[in-house]
Amino acid sequence: MPSRKQRRRREKLKRHDYEYVIETEDGEEIPVDRPPARDGKNGSRDARKADPVLRDRRGRPVPKPSLQRVLKRTMVLFPLALLFVFVTSPNATMVSKFLTALSLVLFFIPFSYMVDLLLYRSMLKRAQRSS
Repeated sequence: MPSRKQRRRREKLKRHDYEYVIETEDGEEIPVDRPPARDGKNGSRDARKADPVLRDRRGRPVPKPSLQRVLKRTMVLFPLALLFVFVTSPNATMVSKFLTALSLVLFFIPFSYMVDLLLYRSMLKRAQRSS
């Protein structure tokens, strides 16, 4: 036999979208005519339209491209690039392996920034088109 909590959860799933309820501390459910106001974190659609921050399809804010974020990403990539160079060229000297990994990472920094900038601009255009 399902518990009271399980029955209440099942009843909530069977409700229609237009029925809104507020649950009190005692566990009573009071029907409400319209949904309660939400804050800016989870926000409704009206709050999102008023919010100047660019958001992706999931509703998460999209940060502007920055060199600091790219450098953090590069700090993760450098050991991986170094490991890749060590595995793929076992006969090379240590200095040449290090310089090869460094050149790969130095190529990655502007490339990653440009990709971030391209994606941000395309999302900005999409947001302007939809509004």
